[in-house]
Amino acid sequence: MNDAPTRSDSMAPPLRSAALDFSAARVMAMIQRHLYLLGSSPVRLIDLAYWPTVQLLTWSFLQLYVGRTSQLPVLAAGTLIGGILLWDVLFRGQLGFSMSFLEEVWSRNLGHLLMSPLRPSEFVASLMIMSILRLMIGLVPAVLIATTFFGFDIKTLSFAIPFLFVNLMLTAWSVGLVTSGLILRNGLAAETIAWSAMFAMMPFACISYPVSTLPAWLQPIAWTLPPTYVFEAMRAMLIAKTFRLDLLIESLALNLVWIALGAFAFRALLASARRAGSLLSMGE
Repeated sequence: MNDAPTRSDSMAPPLRSAALDFSAARVMAMIQRHLYLLGSSPVRLIDLAYWPTVQLLTWSFLQLYVGRTSQLPVLAAGTLIGGILLWDVLFRGQLGFSMSFLEEVWSRNLGHLLMSPLRPSEFVASLMIMSILRLMIGLVPAVLIATTFFGFDIKTLSFAIPFLFVNLMLTAWSVGLVTSGLILRNGLAAETIAWSAMFAMMPFACISYPVSTLPAWLQPIAWTLPPTYVFEAMRAMLIAKTFRLDLLIESLALNLVWIALGAFAFRALLASARRAGSLLSMGE
């Protein structure tokens, strides 16, 4: 019996895993496209910085007023400003992800991208990186204003900033994946979800007040949201000068579940959109 490989066997291409097919070059090409888009439109850059700055000024002046009239130590600790800054990370992170995705929908480019060698995982990776870049454009001016003009002591949070940032971005990406998937499947009729999804979470994430403020029957709902742990940890650091690593670990554990569910939902909705043939029909 001849065990020598046949010509077809010897010339068969080696098996490659999906991980090996991931191309950083394609991801960078997508990022470069969006950077060109931002660089060619000063209006977009101004818009990224405008709303975080206006929101920060509004709430900072409110904190100054209430703090002077009530002398509450909680307000004096800067928890309201800290909550607004972290909320901006969460909201702008998700919006940066969704806006980069919507740019492709509005330009009717999404179908072409998904028929190109660009893999969905590479597309998502580029959206994640662009969400960070968009966030930084708006967040840096707001942080400078908070520390320079309103005396916010960011040094108190300095050690925990990476933990806070990672947890909030994971939540933002999880929501961004789901909202982008819904737009893929339902078209621009679902566009409003990208703008409003985070606001549904806002009352229960306890941005400017502790979880104990909520009615007892709502508190379990609040503790299912990863950002709740982040804001509780922020208040512990600003008020009690205590680093609550336990809260941040719990937030990370929940975020890993959220990001896995978000990725699953995105892939399922993308597959459904391909079957329905809706990718090429989306646009302005």
